Amino acid sequence: MTTATARPRAIRRRPEWLVPAGLIALSLVPIVAGSARLTQLTTGAAVTAENARFFDSPIPVVAHIIGSSVFLVLGALQFAPSLRRRRWHRIAGRIVAPSGLVSALSALWMTVFYDIPSPLTGPGLPAIRIVLGTTMAATIVVAFVAIRRGDVRTHSAWMTRAYAIGMGAGTQVLVFLPYTLLVGAPAPVTYTLLMAAGWAINLVIAELVIRRRTRTGRRRSGAPMAATGAHLS
Repeated sequence: MTTATARPRAIRRRPEWLVPAGLIALSLVPIVAGSARLTQLTTGAAVTAENARFFDSPIPVVAHIIGSSVFLVLGALQFAPSLRRRRWHRIAGRIVAPSGLVSALSALWMTVFYDIPSPLTGPGLPAIRIVLGTTMAATIVVAFVAIRRGDVRTHSAWMTRAYAIGMGAGTQVLVFLPYTLLVGAPAPVTYTLLMAAGWAINLVIAELVIRRRTRTGRRRSGAPMAATGAHLS
């Protein structure tokens, strides 16, 4: 009995931190890239056609790097069930939400106002970025309004969607890497499709997670009702 009881507990503990750890590992990709960009800006690196826009207007990219880094790391920890049941979740959420807004709004600003060299983008990619940046900001606002009225399930669902969009840069590396190794540098149209695929993968996974949470919540809320009904009968 002791062994049978201990085994499920061990199984539950491992997956609890598996998801946050995996998300943090994936977020290291954009965080490291962002840190390299900050190093360029602060150490006076050579200005090239690829980075000139950042030197001409550094505030948006600095805000984006810092906001995104905080959002991705603290947001990953919000997926740990034990932390969601503690006060830490609420305190961290007050940092995660504004950081996500900074990330989304600065991304929108850079998409609209930065002069991005053509080899670094593809047809339709700016429009996709504008749609997703606006959606990310909107989902955070919807999540904030939901938690203010005590709707935890809606809040959790929309913050999960916002995190999926924010994590796009990490997943895009996983999409680009095999393609580049097998085929080479993508053409502009392929570049756009690969970028979109990274966001699409994240959003599909987010919806699966949200549905799983909903089913689990219904089972847990239904179990006491069933037990009570059986007792009364």
